[in-house]
Amino acid sequence: MTEETVQDAPAEEVPPAPERAAPAAGAPRRRRAPKQDPLLVADVATARAGVEQIAEPWQIGAGHRVTVEEDRLVVHLFECTLPGYQGWNWFASLARAPRSKAVTVCEVGLLPGEDALLAPEWVPWSARVSPEEKAQEEQDRAEDEAAEHASAGGPEGSGGEPVPADRPAAEDEPVPPQEGEGS
Repeated sequence: MTEETVQDAPAEEVPPAPERAAPAAGAPRRRRAPKQDPLLVADVATARAGVEQIAEPWQIGAGHRVTVEEDRLVVHLFECTLPGYQGWNWFASLARAPRSKAVTVCEVGLLPGEDALLAPEWVPWSARVSPEEKAQEEQDRAEDEAAEHASAGGPEGSGGEPVPADRPAAEDEPVPPQEGEGS
């Protein structure tokens, strides 16, 4: 099977060239894939030394991989061996200037991996509480207010202050002196 070119086709059968639509405002333009920098990819020792600035060597696992972010910018990922951080990775981003052999550590930190345990999204209290719990809370609040009103009109001690229910009303008995007090 041969591919027909525009020159071989009859004039009336030539389809019109598709019009290129202008990119929408703010739409990202297509870019070429970044080039892998062999010098940055091979410099695992500098990346590990960068991570060791924030983590102990025993916390950095043997697992290692590299992702190319941009030209002359790569991220080295190391397995995290901290308890409770299964699936997390230490990272060190390395860069270098054009035509330079000097590698620079830009940033280091800890990132969750694909199988990392993450906290669930935060949900406001009003969305988490069921209608039954809300009704119970309102009932408890109403009972507390009723108890406050009832105790305000109940027995009173000296000075017009209410006496707590767990203490009997004061009587006219003398209080014995405490040790160390004068008689």
